[in-house]
Amino acid sequence: MAARRFLSSLFPTVKAQEEDIVDPQGVLREKCAEHGQAPRLWEKYQACNDRVNSRSNTTETCVEELFDYLHELDHCVTKTVFSKLK
Repeated sequence: MAARRFLSSLFPTVKAQEEDIVDPQGVLREKCAEHGQAPRLWEKYQACNDRVNSRSNTTETCVEELFDYLHELDHCVTKTVFSKLK
């Protein structure tokens, strides 16, 4: 018990404010998903996913298509995400 009080005196507890916190990266990802190459890459990923799911025995995965899509989203988001941070 004493150790807990000692540690809490060294590391004060900070409580979040009661306002709803919105992650700016999530908001920007939604916007970026509608622009540039992202819709085309999403369709390519979905086509791969449908193709893989339609087969019963396949070694194909859609990792490359997913990474291409996520890379495009991240590239778009990084242009403005740091200006949204406090």
